[in-house]
Amino acid sequence: MNNKIHREITPLQEDDCFLVFDRKRRLFNFPVHFHPEYELNFIANASGARRVVGDHIEEIDDLELVMVGPNLYHGWENYKNSGSGLLHEITLQFPGDLFQNQLLHKNILKPIRELFHNSNRGILFSKETTSMTADRLIHMSKKRSFDSYIEFQSLLYDLAISRDQRLLTNISFQKNNDFYNSDKIEKIYNFVRDNYVQRIKLEDAAKLLNMSIVSFSRLIKQRTGKSFVDFVNEVRLGYATRMLIETTKSVSEICYECGFNNISNFNRIFKKKQNCTPSEFRTNFNGIRNVF
Repeated sequence: MNNKIHREITPLQEDDCFLVFDRKRRLFNFPVHFHPEYELNFIANASGARRVVGDHIEEIDDLELVMVGPNLYHGWENYKNSGSGLLHEITLQFPGDLFQNQLLHKNILKPIRELFHNSNRGILFSKETTSMTADRLIHMSKKRSFDSYIEFQSLLYDLAISRDQRLLTNISFQKNNDFYNSDKIEKIYNFVRDNYVQRIKLEDAAKLLNMSIVSFSRLIKQRTGKSFVDFVNEVRLGYATRMLIETTKSVSEICYECGFNNISNFNRIFKKKQNCTPSEFRTNFNGIRNVF
């Protein structure tokens, strides 16, 4: 991790199941940070602020709910939010070992297992889910009992099965990822991850699964929602954004080290996905992560 990004020491103790913090303030005042705990963050009345999760940067509306996994960069910047009104922030943190691995692999907990997997990329929940969750989080922040623990488990399950979840970071931004339950897609992801610097041919990837190009392309589209070319580019972008954040290498060096064939193509693909050029992304992220 880049030591310029704040490593937060959370107040969770070894015997805590979870902690909830409910606070109101004028402005955000904490830099981009990371920690080994899972975190659920509800924010209201902060329209115009800007969310940073991994390599994702986006202006927010007046209401949002985001879950981040262990050691994923995250933070909120004031940006266009003037602080004219009180923003409301409720943060729920819990340790990664709260659910034993054997328990998570029981069928009934499959949605929560997938929720934890997806949180490694950051999850933005729908406005409907966010509105329904607010009162539950407020209630949990005021009670410390076994009932609140049961409510916490119920909340995780309801979030896990909620509709219209949006994953925020590029596929390969987090190291040691395990995003796909499908063995075939996992095999292709590992193949792309191991070869992203080189030219990757569609026919070679299809051959890896003993599939025709047509069948393979259909599988990738069904499971990832992307064409194979877009899938490969997103993997490459994940490595590129991490290098922009964590190294001083030039944009040109990063372009070629991440498998893009020329600068103009890299800039075009990057801007389409990130809504800014690589240079603008580096400048924006450097400015956000140190804000106090």
